[in-house]
Amino acid sequence: MRQNPQTAGRLRPVDLARRHGLSTQAVRNYEAAGILPAAGRTAHGYRTYTPLHADALGTFLALVPGHGHATATAIMRAVNRDEPAEALRLIDGSHAQLLEDRRTLDAVERALRDLGPGAVPAPDEGAGPGATFVGPLAGKLGIRPATLRKWERAGLVTPRRDQRTGYRVYDAADVRDAALAHQLRRGGYRLEQIAPLIAQVRAAGGPEPLAAALDDWHARLAARGRAMLAGAAELDAYLRARDRPVRVQGPHRPQDNT
Repeated sequence: MRQNPQTAGRLRPVDLARRHGLSTQAVRNYEAAGILPAAGRTAHGYRTYTPLHADALGTFLALVPGHGHATATAIMRAVNRDEPAEALRLIDGSHAQLLEDRRTLDAVERALRDLGPGAVPAPDEGAGPGATFVGPLAGKLGIRPATLRKWERAGLVTPRRDQRTGYRVYDAADVRDAALAHQLRRGGYRLEQIAPLIAQVRAAGGPEPLAAALDDWHARLAARGRAMLAGAAELDAYLRARDRPVRVQGPHRPQDNT
């Protein structure tokens, strides 16, 4: 009869905690969250863990860098509920998100390359230094004024209002953001996808500082991909450990010679 691997060996919470520089309370919290299988209890009510619990903890910590805390938690809960298909679905979702992030980065790089001097409409004299109005800006981009107003509602551009006339006035940053949004829309991106990219351009202070940060963006995506590989190896080992029969040695009994 196959033995339950959770009954093999005995480890204290502190044994698991020290291995990863954690507190014993963190180990108990992970168990309560379903990241670890339920602990055994001694006759006095103390928690006892096994090598399988140690494997579960190591697997979770290896999954976090690639999948994030919430998804790594959900993966471990699914595995510990004996629902490996759900765990694999969650992993697939993380890989799909990483691929989408790579595509987004590629789109931003293409849009920035295309956002040369000729792609940003020149300002209009009547709107003030570096500024323009909705009609001229729409005409220079080859879109309708209604499209610019739709982009404003989506947060892609934030024109001010002329206090005297009430007309929308697009300053140099708005013109730049409208041109970048136009490039991304031509690349097939939806407004809700473009909004956070425009926000990054604004936070960086323009396309030039953002372009300088693209190498770091590439590095972070590569690190996430490597972390997913490392987490997958740990998870595979944990799944194998859960399926492995474990023999439990009972107390030594002296031979009965009577």
